[in-house]
Amino acid sequence: MTRHLLEIDDLNADELEEVLERCTAPHPARVLDGRGAALIFQKPSNRTRNSTEMAVVELGGHPIYLKPDEVDIDGRETAEDVARTLACYHSVIAARVFDHTVLERMAGAVTIPVVNLLSDLSHPLQAIADLLTIRAEFGPQLGGRSVTWVGDYSNVARSLGLACSMQGMRIRFSCPEAYQPPAEDLMRMAELGADWAEYDGDPQAAAEGTDVLVTDAWYSMGQEEEAALRKPIFERYRVDQALLDRAHDDAIFMHCLPAHRGEEVTNEVLDGPRSRVWPEAANRQPAARGALEWLVGASEAGR
Repeated sequence: MTRHLLEIDDLNADELEEVLERCTAPHPARVLDGRGAALIFQKPSNRTRNSTEMAVVELGGHPIYLKPDEVDIDGRETAEDVARTLACYHSVIAARVFDHTVLERMAGAVTIPVVNLLSDLSHPLQAIADLLTIRAEFGPQLGGRSVTWVGDYSNVARSLGLACSMQGMRIRFSCPEAYQPPAEDLMRMAELGADWAEYDGDPQAAAEGTDVLVTDAWYSMGQEEEAALRKPIFERYRVDQALLDRAHDDAIFMHCLPAHRGEEVTNEVLDGPRSRVWPEAANRQPAARGALEWLVGASEAGR
């Protein structure tokens, strides 16, 4: 059976643990030795492209970067036909897309793994990198530890919440009311094993005593026209030193980058001693490597 990774809960808790173990293994299996990996980017990226290409190289494979004008999904060809064509040459397809349903359609059309490098719904490889960052700080047993997300409930927030739930963590989201997590997402996190998952519109209360404080840009790529509208709404959700000081004494700060310095986070926090944004960025490569290694191996073992 072919395994895909479109959202982090496509894995169960044991499988996620296996992926995390592969991420930190000193000698990855060269499961892509002499084989190709198609990397489709409808949206540009610094960390995602570099980390995924180098992860494929570490696994012995040859990454092929495909720009939007080279793969005109649902323009020149349907998403399904793009995937079928790439499956003729490659052993895995990884795609960074605007619309999550494009990934679902591609995955339904091929018998090689399809990996989500970011969609409007989710960002599972970022979630894996975030778990690696948190575990490096607090150890592998995270049950009962708490993470607080401040700002926009985004695709990154959703995937991180699901991933932390599978580790038995406590999860709190502090967002403006119109940008808060839907009830069904909080219910899903509870189902996956979160110690608790809740919403608190007050960032000061939400940050109190937390182990991990996380934020992201108030507007994502493609939402730039909303910046002027969003900035006054999100002003009170800026992570500054005073907010970080409400967290636990040994709490860390994370941000998936790129950061809009002075908007969602101050320089004092981003560049401060409790920031782990650069180890977090570095962990994108082992996250991609571990996920790809596990998916290719599991898919081929199931055939």
